[in-house]
Amino acid sequence: MSDVTRILSGIEQGDPRAANELLPLVYDELRKLAAARLAQEKPGQTLEATALVHEAYLRLVGPDGKRQWDGRGHFFGAAAEAMRRILVEQARKKARLKRGGNRQRNDQNESELAMASPDSTETDILALDEALTRLAEQHPEKARLVQLRYFAGFTVDQAAEALGISPATADRHWAYARVWLLREMSADRPG
Repeated sequence: MSDVTRILSGIEQGDPRAANELLPLVYDELRKLAAARLAQEKPGQTLEATALVHEAYLRLVGPDGKRQWDGRGHFFGAAAEAMRRILVEQARKKARLKRGGNRQRNDQNESELAMASPDSTETDILALDEALTRLAEQHPEKARLVQLRYFAGFTVDQAAEALGISPATADRHWAYARVWLLREMSADRPG
C-alpha cells in the first residue's frame, strides 16, 4: 500500500492528521496538473495554479464531510473533477454582464475543434462543460476519461489505470468521446 493510499484511508476513517500528511505528498503533482491546465486557458486568466490547487484540495479533504477514496487514481480523478468545477465557476463569473460578459464569442470552425486536444488553448470551457455533462449522462466512463485526460492531464495509460480499463479500451473511449464532444459543441452554436 502506497503512502498516499494509506493516508487516504486515514482520511476516510476520520484521522485529523491524515489530511495534513497528504498535502505534501500530492502537492507537487497537483500543482503541475493545475499549471498545465491553466496554461491551456485563454489569456487573462486571473486564477493561479497555487490557488487552483488549494481550492481543489479543500474541496477534496475539507471539513464538510468524509470522503471515500479507492486509491491514488480515484483521488486524482476527484482532483480533476474539482479543478474542472472551479474553472467552470470562474468562467461563469467572467461571463456575467457585470464582469464583461457582453463580449462577443469567437467560435472555432469545425476543423480547428476536430484537431483540439488537451493542449488546445481555444476550447471554450463552458461549452465543453455543458457537453461533458451530457456525455456523462449517456457514457459516464467516457466522461470520466475525458476529465482525467483534459482536466488532470493524464496520459491514456494513466487514465486507463485510474479507471481500471485497458489502454486499448481507453484509446477507443477517447476517440469516441472527442468526436461526440465535437458534435455536441458544434450543435450548440447558433446558426
